[in-house]
Amino acid sequence: MIRKIVQIDEARCDGCGQCIPSCAEGAIALVNGKARLSADVLCDGLGACLGECPQGAITVIEREAAAFDEAAVKTHLEKTGAPDHAHAHAPARPAQPAAIAPPAPARPRLSIVSDPGPAAGGGCPGSRPRTLSPRPVAVPARAGFGAGPAQSRLGQWPVQLHLVPVTAPYFQGADLLVAADCVPFAYAGFHDELLAGRALVVGCPKLDDNSFYAEKLTDILTRSDVRSVTVARMEVPCCGGIAMAARHAVAASGKALPLRDVVVGVDGALR
Repeated sequence: MIRKIVQIDEARCDGCGQCIPSCAEGAIALVNGKARLSADVLCDGLGACLGECPQGAITVIEREAAAFDEAAVKTHLEKTGAPDHAHAHAPARPAQPAAIAPPAPARPRLSIVSDPGPAAGGGCPGSRPRTLSPRPVAVPARAGFGAGPAQSRLGQWPVQLHLVPVTAPYFQGADLLVAADCVPFAYAGFHDELLAGRALVVGCPKLDDNSFYAEKLTDILTRSDVRSVTVARMEVPCCGGIAMAARHAVAASGKALPLRDVVVGVDGALR
């Protein structure tokens, strides 16, 4: 029969798994790092998973497919041990975040302002988007470490370009910092002078696919009202790729965004 059913674009899927807990029928699973439709009979075609994909890899199409089978869903959920929400045809409610015990006061910590909670059905919990509120905590002297107030300026998680959702709320109205991943180690003023007040994405243009970075940055700029872009990179030639990706993204977005290029020397000085 011809009916509506979910289609997953494996080229766009990054395997984050955020779509899995939203499917009450358990029709989606991670296979070899990609989200896959387990069986046509498990998908009701309502698309509860659509809004959960940060890459826009999921669509609902019409094609020849076996009819949705609630009995098959019930059997499938019993085998996988997932809760049976099939009759409701609604996404499973995400689990409430467990209470987090405060860390020892001697360590700097970040309070979580918004966190969607652990995934109920799969994916990497460490890649869940969240907004952070830095809190200064005094760090007592220890062997090999100095004393004094320490404060991270990181305002969101995740930060790696492969992991950040292009529609993350922390990009809205933000000044974006695109940093090569060696910069925070080389430049002592990274947190206070570059990161403070900016949304952050990081990557390595030498070890990763720079064309992917250009496409991902284009998606971020196109879908969000980013106000400006600052690139922080090392002086070594291979690091110039991340600046090229940012310039391409600004041009491809069609927006007249201010673009600043900050170059850091291997000795930690600004060039």
